[in-house]
Amino acid sequence: MAATRTQREIRQRAPVWLVVLLLTNLGIMAVGARDDVSKQRAFRGWIQAIASPVQNLFAKAGGAGSGLVSQIVNFRQTAVENEELKLKLARTELALQNAKQSTAENERLQSLLSLKERTGYDQVTARVIARDPSVWFNTVTIDRGSSSGVALNMPVVTAGGIVGRVIALSPWTAQVMMVTDEKAAAGAIVGQLGGSGALGSVRGSGQSGLIEMRYVSGLQRVEVGDYILTTGQDSIYPPGLRVGEVVLVKHGTATQSHEILIRPGAKLDQLEEVAVLLYHSPQRPAPEQTLPNVDKKKQ
Repeated sequence: MAATRTQREIRQRAPVWLVVLLLTNLGIMAVGARDDVSKQRAFRGWIQAIASPVQNLFAKAGGAGSGLVSQIVNFRQTAVENEELKLKLARTELALQNAKQSTAENERLQSLLSLKERTGYDQVTARVIARDPSVWFNTVTIDRGSSSGVALNMPVVTAGGIVGRVIALSPWTAQVMMVTDEKAAAGAIVGQLGGSGALGSVRGSGQSGLIEMRYVSGLQRVEVGDYILTTGQDSIYPPGLRVGEVVLVKHGTATQSHEILIRPGAKLDQLEEVAVLLYHSPQRPAPEQTLPNVDKKKQ
């Protein structure tokens, strides 16, 4: 009974084993088969054909990853280079600005040094170190004082014109009242000394940055654009220094003087270096204390 059952199982399973044997034989033949042209085993070609899409996928993914890493590294390098370039540019701009400032300062100092030839007076070059912010005063402080030969009421000037006069001193600094202050005053003339009769007095006008000129006869010719010079009659400024230029004239009459506004020749709102003229006005002779024709021996 057992033998019968075994033979029956063998007959039932024989087709299955036959199919397995056939497939195995085909597999062996496929592995051993070669391409007529390339002489390469066909099985290897099939494996490569199946694997190539996967390989391409991994290759693209790896290329994209390495490309992304390269881009990140390049971005970082570019950012570092940009920062270095910005720093170099800032240093270059600072050096250029310093060079321009040095050039401008040298030009101002040269113009101040030329004043000695123009005025004929010794001078002390000084730097403005402070400004009085008060609305009641119009003064600046300079870094030269009595130890440098500066004295009270000495005139302070630039190449463009008068600045003001010294009103306070210490050994190392001095305070200068500018000509635009309402309490400042100076004798002045419209036009060239000896060639004009338009004499008067200048002082601060109370208007920002302007000077007014008073007591000029309405019979004298005065026009916008005329220049104003000092006369030396105030015992502070020597004669012939530039005050400024007429910017407004309200003409007077035979009995009424002109109303004149002047723009200072010195750039008072941009003062950096000035010159203090070591000038002392000539001593005026003392007035006679006796009446004319009186014999002094009888006194």
